[in-house]
Amino acid sequence: MLRLLHTADVHLGARHTDLGDRAVALRERQFAAFGASIDLAIAEKVDLFLIAGDLFDSNVQPRRTVDRAVAQLRRLVEAKIRTVIVPGTHDVHDRASIYRAYDLAALAGAVGSDFLTVLTPDRPDVVLTALDLVVYGPCFATKRAPHSPLRDIDAAKDDRATWHVGLLHAAVAIPGQTDNDDVVVTPEEIAASHLDYLALGHWHSTVQGTAGSTTWAYSGAPEAVAIDQDKAGSVLLISLEESNRKKRVKIEARPVAKTHFERLDIDAATVATQPGLIDQLAARADPDLVLDVRLIGVRPEMLDLDLDEVESALADRFLRVRLRDRSLAPLTEGILPPADTVLGAFIRDLEGRIAESEAATPDGTADELRDSLRLGRLLLTGEEVTL
Repeated sequence: MLRLLHTADVHLGARHTDLGDRAVALRERQFAAFGASIDLAIAEKVDLFLIAGDLFDSNVQPRRTVDRAVAQLRRLVEAKIRTVIVPGTHDVHDRASIYRAYDLAALAGAVGSDFLTVLTPDRPDVVLTALDLVVYGPCFATKRAPHSPLRDIDAAKDDRATWHVGLLHAAVAIPGQTDNDDVVVTPEEIAASHLDYLALGHWHSTVQGTAGSTTWAYSGAPEAVAIDQDKAGSVLLISLEESNRKKRVKIEARPVAKTHFERLDIDAATVATQPGLIDQLAARADPDLVLDVRLIGVRPEMLDLDLDEVESALADRFLRVRLRDRSLAPLTEGILPPADTVLGAFIRDLEGRIAESEAATPDGTADELRDSLRLGRLLLTGEEVTL
């Protein structure tokens, strides 16, 4: 049996220019997740560590970023765990490639061995004799592929080893969704490759499937690259087994990220005041948590919330907190004012339009009408309203 660890889309050195002061924290989380992935590989005594593209966020990196990455890769070399890396679309193997500027194998102490291999357009595969395994990683000198990277691969005709593993940074074709992606492979091409396992990068969520006899999977990013990527955070442990001439591939996802995500629905009817909502959420404070809150149900007539103020008040309690108001303004309760009064006519008109809208379409128009009804009632009864 062989054991592999598959990761991708680490995006070391990402600038995160849209995050302001939080950019440094997220960069450090990405380095921490990469280190945790290597901790796991060493603890599990895997045979091979696979990086399916975008180890670096771009080809323009300060030397300290490269040195930190190399320090982690050196740990694998020292543990006698082989590593194979394929460039992605962020760290594409073009003329300015980071893999041309730095010899990672030499820097990690793997010169003259097969303990660290970077596949390139000129070196599309590597035979790891000690593992009886071939890794195919065709890539290109341009970000956009001139053809499918699987075009020339048919592992059934390759007798150099027992096991055949692909390592690609590409999108599995989904009509209408991946048409403009830079590198695309189809399920038919995956099946025709006859690979035992295809380790993919590019999608930041963990996904797996089969095509023909080939098992394929995306490991997803080991740490969220954007702060709302709630399906990132894992690596894959892969077991390759052969018994009675039958091959089996087993996939196990393992979490390595510090960041975790929680979605929380709160019934607006239970919220009395804005300070009360802030206190309720503050009780869940966690600096590693991205908290996504939705207010649902029917909110009290007099409840006024400024969601920006609530988020600002909680900003230092969480990695990120986001509030969305999906609650509905209440309809009129009790006896309606006479129809010949302004208030009575207003209420009847709006509630009639609300009923028609809710019956006709769920497009949110009725929600706006409910808000108009609530505000109109308050204004026409002399209440102070914050718009």
